[in-house]
Amino acid sequence: MEHVEIGRVYRHFKGNYYFVENIAYDSETMERMVVYKPLYQREDGRGIWVRPEKMFLEEISQERADNITGQKVRFELVEDIKKNYI
Repeated sequence: MEHVEIGRVYRHFKGNYYFVENIAYDSETMERMVVYKPLYQREDGRGIWVRPEKMFLEEISQERADNITGQKVRFELVEDIKKNYI
């Protein structure tokens, strides 16, 4: 997958789920940035996150000890969840 889908749920390789709210652009580099929020209550209260799209979709080692899902990529689209969380 080349681009993140806005309005969709993704699972992080550590097991938590996130909703992609939008795509933003870095004002200096015009790099695509993913704007997303956790679908769980964080203890630190942080609610909105941004990460470069390249990093969002980057491949990770399935051998990592913290890769509890066995995913090949950092965030994986969850096909069976199509609920609007905005």
